[in-house]
Amino acid sequence: MVGFQPVDVPPTAAVKFVGAGTAACIADLLTFPLDTAKVRLQVQGEASISEAIGRVPAVKYRGVFGTIVTMVRTEGPLSLYSGLVAGLQRQMSFASVRIGLYDSVKQFYTKGSDHVGIGSRLLAGCTTGGMAVALAQPTDVVKVRFQAQARSNEYARRYCGTIDAYKTIAKEEGIHGLWKGTGPNIARNAIVNCTELVTYDFIKDFLLTSTPLSDNLPCHFLSAFGAGLCTTVIASPVDVVKTRYMNSALGQYSSVLNCAAAMMAKEGPLAFYKGFTPSFLRLGSWNVVMFVTYEQLKRKPVRAYWERNTLTLLL
Repeated sequence: MVGFQPVDVPPTAAVKFVGAGTAACIADLLTFPLDTAKVRLQVQGEASISEAIGRVPAVKYRGVFGTIVTMVRTEGPLSLYSGLVAGLQRQMSFASVRIGLYDSVKQFYTKGSDHVGIGSRLLAGCTTGGMAVALAQPTDVVKVRFQAQARSNEYARRYCGTIDAYKTIAKEEGIHGLWKGTGPNIARNAIVNCTELVTYDFIKDFLLTSTPLSDNLPCHFLSAFGAGLCTTVIASPVDVVKTRYMNSALGQYSSVLNCAAAMMAKEGPLAFYKGFTPSFLRLGSWNVVMFVTYEQLKRKPVRAYWERNTLTLLL
């Protein structure tokens, strides 16, 4: 298939930037219910905001598919996509920076050298991950808040819509409330970005140099799956703390470390791996869809379209 042939000429940075955001949005559309289930499992064990103020009764979730079934039964199918708009806003801005600019930043640190060491890869991953968080943190806060809140016709919802969420958070918690959890999110995304992109890079390089595979779909699939597994194992503890802290009420935790300490004291060390199964299912499948799509968007004839229309899309 023409679309699965190796890249003959490297795509431009602009094509990578737009292509990464688009590929991430496609991956989010397909895996968002798993992400929502992950968030519900991660915040389970602490009193939810809605429960604390008497809006929504507590619901017990058991396992990823049990959580999905419970949400559909108690809140309706659309609850699985609560926060999708903010999620797509997040991916278009977040993934475009952390993934789309990764190769360019990596080349900057190596001064264009063909030899790229582990240090340069890690540094590039940390750089683009930090830049992405600084830009897209408000979208992440709103996404998590929507995913964590239960939907019910009998109780008032925390936010009426995406724009309302941005306005309400800024009004009630100040502008800094939209950047709540930036510290743990930078830590998480430095870990995720480095693990995800560097692992993908290394697995792909290994498959290309040590196996009969060429730069095509099977190679991309295996590289993305391996990157998803490694990233989930390493990043889960930080991800759980980030989710808890961003979803917390004003003053519930004095700091990120206080949030982590409270989790350890009340729920034990296994609390840091709550939602691990949906995290892996989501991140593994998200990586496969995103990297496979991204690789194809960089290839001819698809790339020709992006090169003709990148400026229009960016504007």
